[in-house]
Amino acid sequence: MAEKRFSINDTDPLLLFGFNDLHLRKVEEAFPDASITARGTTVYVEGPEDTIDVVEAVFKELMVLLERNDALAEEDVDTVLALEQSDGAPPAAPTGPNTVVLHTPSGETIQPRTPNQARLVETAQKNDVVFAIGPAGTGKTYMAVAMAVAALREHRVKKIVLARPAVEAGEQLGFLPGDFYEKIDPYLQPLYDALGDMMPHEQLAEYIETNRVEIVPLAYMRGRTMKSAFVILDEAQNATTRQMKMFLTRLGPNSRTIVTGDVTQTDLKNRSKSGLVQVQHILEGIEGIDFVYLTPKDVVRHRLVREIIAAYEEHE
Repeated sequence: MAEKRFSINDTDPLLLFGFNDLHLRKVEEAFPDASITARGTTVYVEGPEDTIDVVEAVFKELMVLLERNDALAEEDVDTVLALEQSDGAPPAAPTGPNTVVLHTPSGETIQPRTPNQARLVETAQKNDVVFAIGPAGTGKTYMAVAMAVAALREHRVKKIVLARPAVEAGEQLGFLPGDFYEKIDPYLQPLYDALGDMMPHEQLAEYIETNRVEIVPLAYMRGRTMKSAFVILDEAQNATTRQMKMFLTRLGPNSRTIVTGDVTQTDLKNRSKSGLVQVQHILEGIEGIDFVYLTPKDVVRHRLVREIIAAYEEHE
């Protein structure tokens, strides 16, 4: 058994540990093999060395969130615990023909490159509604689009619907020049880019023309029912709770959905109103719905992206 202590000098203990130490108790319950004690602005941890390291990482991330948002909710604690606990010594990502999600027109194969990406694919095969939560660059949207294209090719669904909240564009999009498609193209471009990697250009244009592939702002999905469709909601941290409920209740027969987002990066004025933050508790434990958490270790972009994310976290 090892012992360690670390300071939270620049953080309000009441906000960090929660009312009546609610947040602190959550962390204690998550690590039954460790003893965690808070005295003033010092946290004492006793237990296995690897557990101590994870406990310290949890508190450091909670301090970052508290500094960034001036508040800490139970949902924040649960999310950080899930992210940090999924980070410890996972098995290697499986390889082989059975792990291939999609073959691209250029002859490349799209398959999981990290253990958590593999878990996302496996979970999406078993559940109709999956939430993929993690930082930028972890491939959550790309893998989701690949699974959607594969389902369309194999005639398991009749169409693909990709949606994003339009918070960055002012939601109503009215102040942007051009017609409807010219207005939404700029902030939906990442979804077009992913599809462009996975389909021949002519086929993608045809599918968009015939509505077999539809890319829409989240607000334009109200009142619709998605039948025999693979539906993806991207950047879901920018969806309000009301919008999240609206989106999830669009699901019709023979349809499935993947919701992706990063709960630590929202463009909403009030982060606590993010539908992606709240949905983790609202839908927890429902059969057919599951959550997959990706971490900075799953970053698959340029080798420097992981280091950039870590540097910003340390700075914040």
